[in-house]
Amino acid sequence: MKVGFASPLGPLTIWQEGDAITRLDWKDAGGKPETDLLKEATTQLAAYFDGTREAFDLPFDVQGTQFQKDVCTAMSAIPFGYTRTYGEIAKDLGVPAQAVGQACGGNPIPIMIPCHRVMGAKGLTGFSGKGGVETKVALLRHEGAAGLLI
Repeated sequence: MKVGFASPLGPLTIWQEGDAITRLDWKDAGGKPETDLLKEATTQLAAYFDGTREAFDLPFDVQGTQFQKDVCTAMSAIPFGYTRTYGEIAKDLGVPAQAVGQACGGNPIPIMIPCHRVMGAKGLTGFSGKGGVETKVALLRHEGAAGLLI
């Protein structure tokens, strides 16, 4: 099941499989939420963009390796308005920073699992969502973390 969401960054689609959110894409699926979970996901996403929600309280099912799931858990622990580096997460997980970067790039639920809060050792890096680094900067500005980019 899926539902479209009109965000300030453009149209998004939120996907649900079973009892969990499994994906967020930069596409417009249209439609109205058909499940309580999709209704709650759109409500929380709207609250995030209007500045009244800083964290998502939804069941996620990251479909990937255990390592991908571990990186997504680490990203989810980064508070609103803060950033961490690939190297910091890598040190916590005992893996190379490049592996963390690849896992961040494969995050299936961006924004909700905040891969935009992960930076390179020397600052801003890419973003896998539509708009690339400009979208990452927009999300960080929205969270008040843009001062870190200067």
